[in-house]
Amino acid sequence: MAEYLTTFIFFFAVIDPIGTVPVFIAVTKDRSKTEKQKIALQACLVAAGILIFFVLIGEHLLRAIDISLSSFQIAGGIVLFLFALTMIFGDSKPDEEIKMTRSNTDVAIFPLAIPSIASPGAMLAAVLLTENNKYNVIEQLQTTSIMLSVLTLTLALLMASTFIHRFLGNSGASIISRVMGLILSSVAIENVLSGVKDYFAL
Repeated sequence: MAEYLTTFIFFFAVIDPIGTVPVFIAVTKDRSKTEKQKIALQACLVAAGILIFFVLIGEHLLRAIDISLSSFQIAGGIVLFLFALTMIFGDSKPDEEIKMTRSNTDVAIFPLAIPSIASPGAMLAAVLLTENNKYNVIEQLQTTSIMLSVLTLTLALLMASTFIHRFLGNSGASIISRVMGLILSSVAIENVLSGVKDYFAL
């Protein structure tokens, strides 16, 4: 049970559903309620497709270009850590991703599906948490179901975005995003240490 909770928190941190809400509100402010619902559903479906692709193909792509998972884990941990630092010290996720909408009309794909929901950290997590040498098919299916449950929660939050934003405001979402960044930085360091341990067979 603890492992499932850890996996859920990990995916919750890298997908950051709450931080996506202000982005969604900003890019759909001139749309009707029906259009908002369609955009939310499309964004989550596209993000799910991308992350499932990484679950199924990600590890095989690494092997095809002769990169070990431990190397990928170390590099990914460093990238995750830098990503977490931007969540903590840089522009908050809502502020940063709202800026991306100025020249893009297909908001369901960009910036909602990528990089807001299916973030680089989420793609990395999809690969690392379904590693074939560590997890059997049942465990991989369980991890994928947990990932999809976070995406389902994301969809529910987007559907209720108006109420949530009225309750939290941009400042509240920014604070939660920074707390998620702190959690993610700890997970990133753990990934680096684990990758070093596996690479050197410690």
